[in-house]
Amino acid sequence: MLKQLMFGAVVCMTGVALAADASEEVTNACQKLSDASNYSWKQTVENGGGGGFGAGTQEGKLEKDGYTLINITMGDNSFQVAMKGTKGVVKTEDGWKTSEELADEQGPVRFLGMMARNFKSPADQAKDSASKAKEMKHEEDVYSVDLSGDDAKALFMMGMRGRRGGNNGGQAPEVSNAKVSLKYWVKDGVLSKYQIHTTGTVSFNGNDRDIDRTTTVEISDVGNTKVEVPDDAKKKLG
Repeated sequence: MLKQLMFGAVVCMTGVALAADASEEVTNACQKLSDASNYSWKQTVENGGGGGFGAGTQEGKLEKDGYTLINITMGDNSFQVAMKGTKGVVKTEDGWKTSEELADEQGPVRFLGMMARNFKSPADQAKDSASKAKEMKHEEDVYSVDLSGDDAKALFMMGMRGRRGGNNGGQAPEVSNAKVSLKYWVKDGVLSKYQIHTTGTVSFNGNDRDIDRTTTVEISDVGNTKVEVPDDAKKKLG
């Protein structure tokens, strides 16, 4: 009986160690991507049951300590956002405009202005989400973990960056029943893809809305990406 208990304890401890190792491997892979001189990515956002707010794709190129250029498609509309440091500009029908210039606008360009102001690179977003994953599983080429409770709620709110009512002086939405599934793919020690599946209920100004959203980000051309920002955008970025 004692041998069985000791064997069970060893297996349990081994499982914990493996989970910790898997989490560390993902964190290191995210950091290596963050340290890269440049890379490209494609992000796809899908909402359960069809389109909906936030659904669409973005294709971006980033240079470390340099420019970032993102092409965004939402429905039938296409937009372009350029950033450098803490500054961001959005291409509109009236030319490139800063986040501050778009503060009083309506529609997608206003949202994009907020997105530019609150932008986090794919590497940093992946690193932030991985920091919540303490018991990650590693099967074949996929690292994964399911979260609930406060960790899931924190990631849920992180995914709403730029859309909070609190950014405009209003009350931030409340989240309940938050659940998040995370998956990471690593190639040659560097993050190559990650996916965040988020479900929960958002309550804002007395209205409840169920969220079922899957965000998939694929990384490419690490170290071989060149960012070409239009001159008019560069002038705005300073």
